[in-house]
Amino acid sequence: MPVTPVFRCQFCAARPDPDVQAEFVRQMQDAHFGRYVDVGPSRWLKWHGRGPLGPTRYSCPEHRGELTAYLRSHYGTVARQPWNMGPYPRPLPGGGNATSAKISKMGGSGFAM
Repeated sequence: MPVTPVFRCQFCAARPDPDVQAEFVRQMQDAHFGRYVDVGPSRWLKWHGRGPLGPTRYSCPEHRGELTAYLRSHYGTVARQPWNMGPYPRPLPGGGNATSAKISKMGGSGFAM
């Protein structure tokens, strides 16, 4: 049975346009941690949290500031990543499982053990 993930703005429940939806689906397998990503020409903002930095979160162009303020107030004392300032990078082409496999071959998450 085919499944389509549903992405919504955390603050107003708006749904992304088809191009941004496709990019969100492509990024589901990306191995990012604590990173903001600008998505699509409509300027959606995605937060790759994971672990102690919470779940992945999405905001429409009108609520980008609210998302960064929310993350800074909730996770700003845990790590420095919520305090990163824009412009945020766009995702590189490719990604997905290939990105995860590369990171795995390079020794994991990049943290010292």
